[in-house]
Amino acid sequence: MDGPIGEPPQQMLPWAPVPPLPVGLQAQMPPGPVRYIVEHETRYDYTAPVSQSWQLARLTPRQLPWQNVLSHALHIHPAPDERHGARDSFGNCITHFGLHAAHRLLRVDMQCVVEIGERPAPDTAADMPWENVREVIRFGLADAARSTDTTHTEELLAASSMAEPTPLVPLSEAARLYAQASLTPRRGWLAAVSDLMHRIHADFEFKPGATTVTTSVDEVLAQRSGVCQDFAHLMLACLRGHGLPARYVSGYLLTNPPPGTPRLMGVDASHAWVAAYAPPFGWVEFDPTNDQRADRRYITLAWGPDFGDVVPLRGVILGGGGGQGMDVAVSVVPQF
Repeated sequence: MDGPIGEPPQQMLPWAPVPPLPVGLQAQMPPGPVRYIVEHETRYDYTAPVSQSWQLARLTPRQLPWQNVLSHALHIHPAPDERHGARDSFGNCITHFGLHAAHRLLRVDMQCVVEIGERPAPDTAADMPWENVREVIRFGLADAARSTDTTHTEELLAASSMAEPTPLVPLSEAARLYAQASLTPRRGWLAAVSDLMHRIHADFEFKPGATTVTTSVDEVLAQRSGVCQDFAHLMLACLRGHGLPARYVSGYLLTNPPPGTPRLMGVDASHAWVAAYAPPFGWVEFDPTNDQRADRRYITLAWGPDFGDVVPLRGVILGGGGGQGMDVAVSVVPQF
């Protein structure tokens, strides 16, 4: 830190590429909702005592039509001197807490049980040219403002806000040009966005350590490598560069141990993917890291314009001696 007051570096969590389930394991998944136990532990160790700490946690999975949060607990050690919950502007559940006594360790443990059902499947017959989606976003708000359907108006407002550049996903001419091979004239939106997902998966190497949270979209395009966060930001830049709304989604993804190996605790990882919007379908979720749409293995934690809006834990500290270590352990255990 530059001085006694500083913000813990926004270190990348251990993003991981998760391959599709083997056919045999897919067959074992029961019909209907699948239940998971998720544990997410974040630990900060400081080289010198921290006298004050103010933190914001986004560690409560969202309640969604296909996702039912059956139980949730957030344990903080040392016990905070103040704590309260709220929702941010994107509807994510957030927890503010503060510690006002000296400490050299901060541990935040989240445990939850969730059930994940099938997401609505897009009706391909309803697909429209991607240019039409862009025009609805550009000009549909004027018509919606005259409508008495407030739900439709709010949906378009939320979607249009996700077509704007952000600090981590600024407008990128390189990304816009890269997307042109998928967004060909009058091509259906679903086909075009799916093709973009396929191309990112094929053209970019998953390479932990190749990037940091400050690596730009243009740098990822130039080096053709990165991690889940980078691929999600790249896909956002590609779509927004053509006026199409898309948002960053953070959460968890069921991983699979090697055949014959028992599932271990604490070895899974947080994950990131993209939800893109089109009026006929609403929000459709695409995972460019794994080249697939989100299914019953994906657990949604939070969403926003970019990674900066969904960081699981961030804050400001006083003290700490200028050094700290951070460890994150995640377990996603299916109950079938």
